[in-house]
Amino acid sequence: MDDVEEMYNEIIMEHSMNSYNKKKLDKADFEEMGHNPNCGDEISIEVKMNGDVIEDMAFSGHGCAISQASTSVMIDTLKGKTVEEAKDIIKTFIGMIKREIKDDKELEKLDEAIAFKNVSNMPARVKCALLAWHTMEDMIKKNNK
Repeated sequence: MDDVEEMYNEIIMEHSMNSYNKKKLDKADFEEMGHNPNCGDEISIEVKMNGDVIEDMAFSGHGCAISQASTSVMIDTLKGKTVEEAKDIIKTFIGMIKREIKDDKELEKLDEAIAFKNVSNMPARVKCALLAWHTMEDMIKKNNK
């Protein structure tokens, strides 16, 4: 394992074990449930908006280390972004996991979320990593943001 992979693994472990994003928000503007029937992962994502900007996010629920860490990292990545920026980042993350986007320059916008790049090599884990991102994508679509 090279240094980059090791750093990615540390990010995933840190977020799965110590998720400070796992909490309830006071007065969330939107809430969306996500469920992965294959492995039983269930999450609820809450978002507080300030105009067109994602002011705060949190999640609750349970699941494997990958789904929990991916949700927490997504929150860190999207917080403070506009809805349009968030849509672009979500699309890029999904593209990375599905191996449709491989350009490192394009992936830079993912920040720490790039740590999940190698999940694309583990087919059984792809849905775990994508759960939060698809849930957030659904929330944005439903609320016409």
